[in-house]
Amino acid sequence: MGKRNRPILLTAVLLSFLFFGICACSREEAPVAPVEVPRGYVQKVVIEKGDRVITFGPFVGYYFRPQDPNDLGRLDFLCFNERSYYTLDLPENTMLFEGEAVLQTLADVEFIVPADDRINPLLFADVPPEWLENRPAPQDEFVHFHSAYDALGSVLTGYWIKHVGTATFTYDMGGRVGEQSVLYHRVKPGVDKFFAHIMEFDKGPSL
Repeated sequence: MGKRNRPILLTAVLLSFLFFGICACSREEAPVAPVEVPRGYVQKVVIEKGDRVITFGPFVGYYFRPQDPNDLGRLDFLCFNERSYYTLDLPENTMLFEGEAVLQTLADVEFIVPADDRINPLLFADVPPEWLENRPAPQDEFVHFHSAYDALGSVLTGYWIKHVGTATFTYDMGGRVGEQSVLYHRVKPGVDKFFAHIMEFDKGPSL
């Protein structure tokens, strides 16, 4: 190669590195699309029961709205992949689920609810059969329960939840759980009957 062509070649190489460097920086610094939560959805539901006040939520990425503004018995909800908390398959803040939550107070039977952690899950096999028999219909769709809480901790009132997938992805808690976990499963659009069959008792966030 002649010396006369070297400056042209070096300039082309430098411009190429500059171009790809700018593109790479643009990809790395691209802002994450914000969560687009429709009007009326909230992350925390406060329920008055006589002289008691109990609270449901908040949870990462979940937003709730009563089907009837004057009745908290049935909620619609949306779930987003905030902070990539639920899956690595889809971009951060993608909507993963929509669905319905039905309020229910569990039968007060002789059963000690664990209270070791913020959220204490129990498999269906480990809970009183009355709790499962009385869940909303269709029972094969309402497969997940999450309790509300008051100032003393979890209560027997909470919501049975039906998840309806809005995308295809692996639910792996953002890569934090593997196939051995009851949480891990493949989600497809439609009612997610494989969502974790557990009842979660929530002590509420630490103050």
